[in-house]
Amino acid sequence: MRLTTDVPGFGQVTIRPVDPVADLDLIHSWVSQERARFWGMRDLGRDRVGEIYAYLDSLPTHHAYLLHRDGEPVGLFQTYQPEHDPVGECYPVRPGDFGIHLLIGPPPAGGAERGFSRTLLDAFLDFVLATPGRTRIVAEPDVRNDRAVARLVGAGFVPGPLIDLPDKRARLLFLDPAARTAGGQASR
Repeated sequence: MRLTTDVPGFGQVTIRPVDPVADLDLIHSWVSQERARFWGMRDLGRDRVGEIYAYLDSLPTHHAYLLHRDGEPVGLFQTYQPEHDPVGECYPVRPGDFGIHLLIGPPPAGGAERGFSRTLLDAFLDFVLATPGRTRIVAEPDVRNDRAVARLVGAGFVPGPLIDLPDKRARLLFLDPAARTAGGQASR
C-alpha cells in the first residue's frame, strides 16, 4: 500500500513500503547512528540489517514503510499485529489492536524543524487508521526513550504498564482512534 497526501504548510508526504534491497543503505545509515540507539540495530552491520528487513518483508503480519517529504526520505515506520509479536505475550491483546514502531530520520543540515516529528506521526497514524478494523494502536518504546514516550502521549496515546521484552524494558502506550478524532490529533 502506498499513499501520497498534501499536508498544508508542510508539503507532500508519501508513505511507501520499504524495499529491503534498494533502501538498505539508507536504513542502515539511520539505524546505526547513536540517535537511533533505541531502535536496537546500532551495532549491526549492513548485511545483518538487510537480513532483518528481508525477513520482515516476508511476513504477512509485520510491515516496514519509508516516509518521504517532498521526495526526501524522512522517517522509517513499522507496523505489526501484536498477537504475532513478542509484545502480544505481555498484555491482553484485543481484536483490532495494531502495533507501530517509529524512527524519525536525521534532521536536515539546517537543523530540526518545530512540529516536524508530530506532523509525520500524524500522517502515519492517518495511514494506519485508514484500514477498517483497527480499533486500538499499540506502541512499546524503550522506557528510557523519554522523547518517544512524550511524542506518543502528545499524539493522544495513553500510557499503559511497563513490560519486559527480550531486548528491552518498554512502556506500553495505547491510542483509541475515536479519542484521537475527538481532539487528540493536533492541528498541522
